[in-house]
Amino acid sequence: PCHIAAPNLYPMLDSLALHDPGARAIVLNVDGCIAFRATLDGFSPDTPMIGWSMAKTITAMLIGELVQEGRLKLDAPAPIREWHGRGDPRKAVTLRHLLNMASGLRHIEVGDPVEASDTNQVLFVSGTHAMAARAIAAPLQYRPGTRFEYSTLTSIILSEIVTRTLTPSTDPKVRAAAYRRFAQTYLFGPAAVTSAFLEFDGAGTQVGGSFIHMTPDDWGRIGRLLIDGRAQDGTQVIAPEWLAFMKAPSPAYSGYGGQLWLNRPGGAAHGPGLFRGKGPDDAVGMKGHLGQYVIAAQGMGRDGASHDVVLVRLGHSAEPQSKAALAAMGDIIEAILPAAARSPRSR
Repeated sequence: PCHIAAPNLYPMLDSLALHDPGARAIVLNVDGCIAFRATLDGFSPDTPMIGWSMAKTITAMLIGELVQEGRLKLDAPAPIREWHGRGDPRKAVTLRHLLNMASGLRHIEVGDPVEASDTNQVLFVSGTHAMAARAIAAPLQYRPGTRFEYSTLTSIILSEIVTRTLTPSTDPKVRAAAYRRFAQTYLFGPAAVTSAFLEFDGAGTQVGGSFIHMTPDDWGRIGRLLIDGRAQDGTQVIAPEWLAFMKAPSPAYSGYGGQLWLNRPGGAAHGPGLFRGKGPDDAVGMKGHLGQYVIAAQGMGRDGASHDVVLVRLGHSAEPQSKAALAAMGDIIEAILPAAARSPRSR
């Protein structure tokens, strides 16, 4: 444990942990040191907890490794053979479009009523056996690259692309094993993540938009990669150029990058990616259903020193409690790294 000097920091952390009935775990890591840790509601630091949509960022990290290896190309047509038929407009969709949530594919993330949601149908009702097939079958609704449409099914397509790149097999067990090995070799192992549990559908596709579980500390280790691509021991896990892409604003929405939320205004249509006027503008974050959050930031602290900060909040909170928790996290980041604090690497 360590202590960092920042105004009202520890009362704010206590409040986030104790006064939010949906909180399950809070971890603050500053410069590689645990400055605050709390687990609640019967959970422990060793309990793997679901990240829901935070899985999307992990999927993007795995895509990045394949791009760095030259096995995938960011601006080539996405390697989905079902889209490459004669006259199919979906052949214009690139990997970049998918990662930026700007593919143009027709999608309903949140339906009214809930069963009208494409995501709910695929994850929980009629699409569980072959989620990627359902996602790939969606028609094109908008010109690729022109409209931001947050889509869990897009992330499942990205997971399917990883799997097809790794193995030609159609055997679900072979496909799942290949994905696990790849993730362990190139991401979890180098990042010292030991608790990751990945879920797969009936076809052996990793549910890369929703279903990854880790302990709070391991979610923090993934968050640490978002600062400079390095694990705590200095191992370069994410290539600098790929991390730069992930942090670059999507042309369709400045609050989002490559399967990653950005601390940018975002405009009237979608609102800010993370916070309004809190923390460094190059802070980034993962956000998941029911209030799963990991925020990563680097900059000059109020104490006059440069700090790397990773803040994790896991829980089970419906709106507006989850939004309130995110706002409170913004206050905590602001207490350590004020809005004027910008990473030296980004100046």
